Amino acid sequence: MTDPIRLSKRVIELTGCSRREAELYIEGGWVTVDGVVVDQPQFKVVDQAVALLPGATPTPLEPMTLLLNQPAGLTFEAAQRLLTLASHWPQDRAEVRPLNSHFSRLTTALPLQSQASGLLVLTQDWRTLRKLNEDVAKLEQEYVVEVSGTLAENGLERLRRGIKVKGEELPPVKASWQNETNLRFPLKNPRPGLVAALCAAVNLQVVTMKRIRIGGVPMGKIPAGQWRYLAPGERF
Repeated sequence: MTDPIRLSKRVIELTGCSRREAELYIEGGWVTVDGVVVDQPQFKVVDQAVALLPGATPTPLEPMTLLLNQPAGLTFEAAQRLLTLASHWPQDRAEVRPLNSHFSRLTTALPLQSQASGLLVLTQDWRTLRKLNEDVAKLEQEYVVEVSGTLAENGLERLRRGIKVKGEELPPVKASWQNETNLRFPLKNPRPGLVAALCAAVNLQVVTMKRIRIGGVPMGKIPAGQWRYLAPGERF
């Protein structure tokens, strides 16, 4: 019985390419094993049929940016574990072939606040990461906040003017009602606890908080725990 070998070695035998080219073919989703795409160079094969798809090129992959609807209460590491081929949002319109390599070397500049859910940006692209880091003070982050309690008289107007609570000046915000229980807060680089403090200043309590937009990029209708790609035309 033939000993198993790495898929990358079999591609080298098949094409005569270099080891690096074999890895690029595989990571790019151009290699099939018994008709199924396998994008892991270390995958072991024995006597299966290995082939290149038509149009295969050993070119480096473009760095990807993923948008996850993160459930509340997860660490960044736990959120990363949600990223699988199976959790890709079926209605994603980015026209990118999902690959396992898109889940490696991901980082973020704007983690969600404690107990918040919603839009989390995970990226392999240093340009996107630099944009988020350098423009963090200017980028508007929009939150939908479910609240309980009775809004104080002229509460929204007071929030729009800015409120002083126990000697602390809270910044003016363009708060508005989304429906009977949810407020929308567009904020620039909100510090931890700011939303709760704003709500408490007008006699409201935070029940849930979800980030739905960063700059010009909305989360859209992605269900909790699923993700999509940042589309080519989208800009933070």
